[in-house]
Amino acid sequence: MPFAFSDGIGQALPAARLASATPVTAGCRMVKDTHELALMRRACAITLDAYRAVFASLAEGQTVAQVSGWVAAAHRRLGARGGALVLFGPDAAFPHGTAKHRPLKKGDVVLVDGGCRVHGYQSDVTRTAVFGAPPTDRQRRVWDLVRRAQAAAFEAARPGAECQAVDLAARKVIEDGGFGPGYTYFTHRLGHGIGLDGHEWPYMVRGNATRLAAGMTFTDEPGVYIPGELGIRHEDTVAVTEGGCENLCPRWSGTPEEPAVV
Repeated sequence: MPFAFSDGIGQALPAARLASATPVTAGCRMVKDTHELALMRRACAITLDAYRAVFASLAEGQTVAQVSGWVAAAHRRLGARGGALVLFGPDAAFPHGTAKHRPLKKGDVVLVDGGCRVHGYQSDVTRTAVFGAPPTDRQRRVWDLVRRAQAAAFEAARPGAECQAVDLAARKVIEDGGFGPGYTYFTHRLGHGIGLDGHEWPYMVRGNATRLAAGMTFTDEPGVYIPGELGIRHEDTVAVTEGGCENLCPRWSGTPEEPAVV
């Protein structure tokens, strides 16, 4: 229950012992069955279809509010309730957004991070592209580095692997690429579990020794954020399989090794 309610109960019943339900809910939710995974695949497919329509509609001068509204509208047209965080240019260096936005300009990085629900099960997908001009060498270098980090985490995720080892696999690629140490430019954990909640166990983060098992689902979302310049993140929702990992997102149009230009 929300803290406001548990806190009220605690004050009303000072002799009661309140305990976290996470050990129960995490154990119940972490491993998905075939039907749950199918719903999550569908949610991911809907989100990517919405993104394709939005990226194809970008024009110079548009605002974050306009584009964010389009993402929500596109999801509705596709039969789901969804939305996204939208960031342009230097604002994308704030991975969770900023209150100060500027209109879209040619050459800007465009970062869209969001998802939707299908019968309660969620998607969480980020796509980063360059608007209106070929990527600069700097944009291309960072885009490629983050893509390699995402692939490294994907390869490291398999039954028996510790969550923190998956985070480390991506972080090492980014550090070796000159954007370290630690959380200097890759400022957040690699990812989080997802299912009925947008954020649930297991968490791909340093210090979490939880071992992965087939059926667990989480986001693989490394990023590099350079204040005042740009931010690039690649995020897919993935599932652990008996032999490795499955990407629940359909392939993005074009080759995944090249930055998209829209």
